[in-house]
Amino acid sequence: MGAWLEGVSMGLLLSAMIGPVFFTLIQSSLEHGFRYAMALAFGILVSDTFYVLVTYFGISLLVQFPSFEQILGFGGGFILVAFGIGSLVKKDKPRPNSGGLPVAKGKKKTAFLKGFSINGINPFVLLFWISIASLVGSKQNFSSTSVFLYYFGILGTVFLVDLLKAFIAKKLAKFITPKITFYMNKAVGIILIGFGLRMLYLTWLS
Repeated sequence: MGAWLEGVSMGLLLSAMIGPVFFTLIQSSLEHGFRYAMALAFGILVSDTFYVLVTYFGISLLVQFPSFEQILGFGGGFILVAFGIGSLVKKDKPRPNSGGLPVAKGKKKTAFLKGFSINGINPFVLLFWISIASLVGSKQNFSSTSVFLYYFGILGTVFLVDLLKAFIAKKLAKFITPKITFYMNKAVGIILIGFGLRMLYLTWLS
């Protein structure tokens, strides 16, 4: 139980961080509804789970290939900039789920892939899970069950908090006018471009 509580605490800390995933999640919930945002959050969860497996079982292998982080950094930076430009040039249209209609299956797949990719290409997410894997490795008193509960606590907490963010954003959707949505899209686009350029800059310096 102690390992799980430690994981929940770390998950709350990770959820409090404001990054490109946060803004994408809020924007998606407002534009496409809670179900779309839930699929996006699930994509984020699967991406995080993938990193957990990679870092926990292969951290020693990744350290031997320092160029891997640079490739991920440059690729992630360009993709974030592309997402941002897409938000800036996107034309206004009615939110497809504003009337409570179910989100199409294809839309859910798109949301899942978007959540998976925008979280997966962020090298700082990889660095976070590498640090967690190192932290877990340093805990001599952790059994295999404790390790599972620790990671389960982190991933479960982050996923539930993401759903809460999307739910609250959707509840506020009726107060969001088309004009506010227009400026929000532009703001999100600028923020994503900013994160992408910052990622490219830091990767270049590393």
